[in-house]
Amino acid sequence: MGFVCFTFPFCRWFKGVLVSEKTLFCIVLRKRKFTCWANYNRIQWFSCTGFPAENSIHKSLFEAHVLSAVPVDIPEMAEQCECLEQVGSKRKNGPDSPQQLVKRPRYGRERKVPPPKKRNPGVSFSDHHFAETTYYFEGGLRKVRPYYFDFETYCKGRWVGKSLLEVFNSEFRAEPIEYYRAAAKAGRIKLNGEPVKDLNIILKNNDFMRNTVHRHEPPVTAQPIEVLVNNEDVVVVDKPSSLPVHPCGRFRHNTVIFILGKERGLKELHTIHRLDRMTSGVLMFAKTAEVSKKLDEQVRERKLEKEYICRVEGEFPEGEVICEKPILVVSYKVGVCRVDPKGKPCKTVFQRVSHSGNSSVVRCIPYTGRTHQIRVHLQYLGHPIINDPIYNVDAWGPDRGKSGSIGKTDEELLESLIKAHQDKQSLDLLDLSQEDLRVKGEIKTLENLGDCASSGQVYKSSCVNSCSIVSNIQKENVDMQQSIEHASENAFHINAEDSNMDKSRESGHSEVSVFVKDSLCGECKIVRKDPCPKELVMYLHALCYKSADFDYSTKMPVWAMEDWHED
Repeated sequence: MGFVCFTFPFCRWFKGVLVSEKTLFCIVLRKRKFTCWANYNRIQWFSCTGFPAENSIHKSLFEAHVLSAVPVDIPEMAEQCECLEQVGSKRKNGPDSPQQLVKRPRYGRERKVPPPKKRNPGVSFSDHHFAETTYYFEGGLRKVRPYYFDFETYCKGRWVGKSLLEVFNSEFRAEPIEYYRAAAKAGRIKLNGEPVKDLNIILKNNDFMRNTVHRHEPPVTAQPIEVLVNNEDVVVVDKPSSLPVHPCGRFRHNTVIFILGKERGLKELHTIHRLDRMTSGVLMFAKTAEVSKKLDEQVRERKLEKEYICRVEGEFPEGEVICEKPILVVSYKVGVCRVDPKGKPCKTVFQRVSHSGNSSVVRCIPYTGRTHQIRVHLQYLGHPIINDPIYNVDAWGPDRGKSGSIGKTDEELLESLIKAHQDKQSLDLLDLSQEDLRVKGEIKTLENLGDCASSGQVYKSSCVNSCSIVSNIQKENVDMQQSIEHASENAFHINAEDSNMDKSRESGHSEVSVFVKDSLCGECKIVRKDPCPKELVMYLHALCYKSADFDYSTKMPVWAMEDWHED
C-alpha cells in the first residue's frame, strides 16, 4: 500500500471533466486503478496497490499516462482505502466541510528522504580541509600523502527512480561493480548519512550520496610560490608551472589555493582569473567580495592588460604578428582546442623579442581570454611552444597543426593524443589518469564523465578482484579510521617546518612517512615512475597584469633570457 502527493498547477478541466474546488477521481494510470482527490493546485493520490511514484512529476507526463478519469463520490473512496486520517482542523459545521476524516493508506517502511541542507556558497576552504593530509618533497617534486576523501553529491534528476547499482554501472564504469559492492560492505558508500547495505536501493529526489575513497594526487614541481603582493585588497603570486589554480580533477591539495592556505595562512581568497595548469606567472586573488566584483568588471570590460612571454619553435617573424582565428573546444575533459570557423572569435598580438638557435622568445598580448588561446594561435602560425605537451606533438600530423592542417577527425585526434601520452606514461599532462581510460569507448566515456567530474564524482579504478577486496574489508575499516585520525592529528603547520621544507627542496630527499595502504585502492598497488621536474615546466609565462589602478609583474623567467641554452 502506498500514498503519494503530487503538486503542480492543476487546470480546471482534466480529461474532459470540470474540476470543482474539491473533486474526486477514479483514474487508470499505467494500467493501475487509483483514486485521487484534486483541486486547482494539488492532486492527492490514494492507492491500495503501492504505486512506487517519486516525489514530483511533470504535469505533461502525468496527463500523457492517464488513460481515463471519472468523478467519484466519497463513499466509493472510503471503500478502497483502509485507514482514516484527519485532514487539517475539523470545522464546527459538521460533515459537509471539505476538511473531514478521509481514508489514506499507511506509509509502512517506505524510505524517507530528508530535505536538502543549505550549503555554503562559493569555494571556501578551512583548516578542516587543509588537515586532510600533508606534503612531502622528493626528487624536486611536491607530493601529497594519500588520504581518505568523501565525494559528495545530491541525486541528479536523471538518477531518480534508478538503483545505485544502475547508476554506478552506467555512469561510473571506471570501477568494476565488484568494487562498489565491496565498498558498500565496507561502509564507504552512504545515502543520507546511513551506510548502504544493498546497491539495489532506489534513488529518490534530494538523496544525498557520499562515497569515501583513498585519494592519490599527481606530483607537481617543488618550486615555491612567490608572493608578489599581499595587502588588504589582493594577493598576487608568481605561480609555478604544473600547479592548478584551484581544486579540479585529480588535484586538490597540490593547488595554489590549498598551498597558500596551508603554508601561508592565506584563506578565503576569491579567484579573479585563471592560468592553465602548465602556465606560470602572475596570478591575482581578491580578499573580499567587493574587490573581487570590481576586478571582475575590469576583466569583463577588457580594461585589464595582459602580457605573456614564451619560447617557440623556429625563427618567429619580426614585427607585429596578429592572429584572429576563432578557436573551438574539441574536448573539455581532455582539454584540447583548435582553430575552426565555428569557434569563438579571439585575437592575439605577437612580437618577437629574440631569436637564438632553433627557438625564439615571443611576447604575447591576448585581447580575449579563450581556453589555450596563445598556445593554439602559435600552433596555427607554425611556431608552437617548444615543450607544449599538447600542441607540439606528432598527434597533430606531420605539420603539427600549422595553418589548421590536421588531417584527422576530432575523435581521431583525441585518440592519437591519448595514445601518445599513454606511451610516455604522461597522462597527467592531459589531466587524465590511466583509470579514466579503462572504460570501453574511451572518448565518448570521457566526455560523458565531464558532468560528474565537475561535482567531484570521478573514481579511480581498482586492480583487485572481488575476492581479495572482500577479504580485506574488515581490516581496511580499521586502517581507514586510523589514517583519518592520524591526518587530523598531524595537520601541516608551515611555520614550524619552513627550514625542513627548504632543505628538502634543495636536496631532493624525501621526508615521507609510511602511509596506510588501502586494500580497495588500485593506486596503492601500482608503482608509478615519477616525472622529471623539467617535464612539468612549459615555456609560457604570464609576465604582467595591469590596469589604470595597478601594475603587477614578475621577473623574466630563466628560459626567456637571451643567453639561455636548452640542456
